[in-house]
Amino acid sequence: MDLHSRYPAIADLKARARVRIPHFVWEYLDSATGDEATLARNRAALDAVLLRPSILHGEFVPDLTTTLMSRPYALPFGIAPVGMSGLIWPDAERMLARTAAMAGIPYTLSTVATQTPETLAPHIGDQGWFQIYPPRDPEIRANMLARAKAAGFHTLVLTVDVPVASRRERQTRGGLTNPPRLTPRLAAQATRCPAWLAGIRRTGMPRMRLLDDYTDTTKALPSTQHAGYLLRTSPDWEYLKALRDGWDGALVVKGVLDPDDCAPLAQAGVDAIWVSNHAGRQFAAAPATASVLHAIRASTDLPLICDSGVTGGLDILRLLALGADFVMLGRTFHYGLGALGEPGAAHAVDILRQDMIANMGQIGTRRLSDVASRLIK
Repeated sequence: MDLHSRYPAIADLKARARVRIPHFVWEYLDSATGDEATLARNRAALDAVLLRPSILHGEFVPDLTTTLMSRPYALPFGIAPVGMSGLIWPDAERMLARTAAMAGIPYTLSTVATQTPETLAPHIGDQGWFQIYPPRDPEIRANMLARAKAAGFHTLVLTVDVPVASRRERQTRGGLTNPPRLTPRLAAQATRCPAWLAGIRRTGMPRMRLLDDYTDTTKALPSTQHAGYLLRTSPDWEYLKALRDGWDGALVVKGVLDPDDCAPLAQAGVDAIWVSNHAGRQFAAAPATASVLHAIRASTDLPLICDSGVTGGLDILRLLALGADFVMLGRTFHYGLGALGEPGAAHAVDILRQDMIANMGQIGTRRLSDVASRLIK
């Protein structure tokens, strides 16, 4: 079957995934917080970014390769961390790690994933990034970092835009519990999704396996919290310094929206800044990343990674034009898994790749560094 004929866009994968994933899981994956205004703001801001078409530029094949923090990547995008990936699709983390390794793009394992760094090590190749929600205990922090490094994860991502749990009302109404369990209501939803349910029967109900070693992950918590909240802290600048001192690889800070934060982050020894509003999941009054990216670019020479609201290759080009060096996506690859399993994640990569190639042809840019010149200001 020609997947591009049946699923030509990420939206097609999303539509199929929605009927194959139980409703309570879908609400976890696809929702934002509050009235979901930030979710809408992300989309509107991206749509407002226009690129000037080009004519008479002849035939060419665009070069999509890039270098980020001294590492080469085959494409200018990667897989963002998503907590409890294995709930969204059984064994998701291993599938996504393999997909990233084959595509030559980074895969970011969340602290609150359903697999540990050690179980991902055979699958990740040289593409491992590890995202950390900051443990309060310095010994636990040091142990997590040592485990990630030993498993081959070379880039550390500190998420700073979750100082407290968000409300995520839609997720709460969906009925998800932490740890997840199939109540009669949720079990009824699961039976309507046989592929998902069969996978869960093979893997068992997902849990946060890394946290199993540090805290009681069986303790019942509100639906928008998890066991990580029992051991994590809200980091400050001193915490960042301790993390920098304890990690000898590349360090990225994720969740930046204010240009004034960039100079202090550079002084703290950060290697890249990740511009993100957590895809609208944390704060309903946050600005869209596309609306602040240009100002952040003007405030720093550090590499900029960006996410939130990206739905296709054209959106990736828009963010590159605004000053991003790299773009990360999370939901997109889970739509692929939900639609088609592991081949769906690879197909999502190819959709993004082909969309970038087509649109770079329209604007006449042979290299990613040329895209900014086509921005209509």
